Amino acid sequence: MIGQLRGILLEKQPPQLLIDVNGIAYEVDAPMSTFYRLPELSQEVVLLTHLVIREDAHHLYGFYTREERALFRTLLKVNGIGPRLGLTILSSIEPNEFVRCIGNNDTASLVRLPGIGKKMAERLVIEMRDKLAEWQPNLTAGLSELSQAIQKPSTRNAIIQDAISALIALGYKPTEASRVVAKVDDGSLSSEEMIRQSLREMVT
Repeated sequence: MIGQLRGILLEKQPPQLLIDVNGIAYEVDAPMSTFYRLPELSQEVVLLTHLVIREDAHHLYGFYTREERALFRTLLKVNGIGPRLGLTILSSIEPNEFVRCIGNNDTASLVRLPGIGKKMAERLVIEMRDKLAEWQPNLTAGLSELSQAIQKPSTRNAIIQDAISALIALGYKPTEASRVVAKVDDGSLSSEEMIRQSLREMVT
């Protein structure tokens, strides 16, 4: 198992990262909660990882904190939740808020997440309530501090398209992604800030 990567951040295009570890570049998928805290390109990054092995491919998922990875692993134990949907959930709602929803049987908030219907929301509450009863994530302060936006020359249109592409990769329909990005764009937001505000807009 690969439990951690320390290397140079080469690329970051939500939800995928490319990290150079001693000359080997690893492709890593990560939730937006991790993207917000990444350093600039060409800087060193350390991520905790979870490896999913399938017959046709090996997929590596990266997380900035142990709480994120722990929640991701717990989500994978729920029937019907795969790695992609797990990343979407972590990208759409802060871990401590998700735990609150589970503890309060708040299925109304859960069904606002992409890919989560009423039955899945009820299943999440039933199957995760006991697992998360004593799980106390301490992420509020950290997640409220965004890392610097991606620094690369880009036109405004490219930034908007990056945000739309990221939302589509997280499970939103292209028309829905375009609509909400257009709503939150004020002409000055970076792609990461635009994604964050769009996710907030769609789950509230």
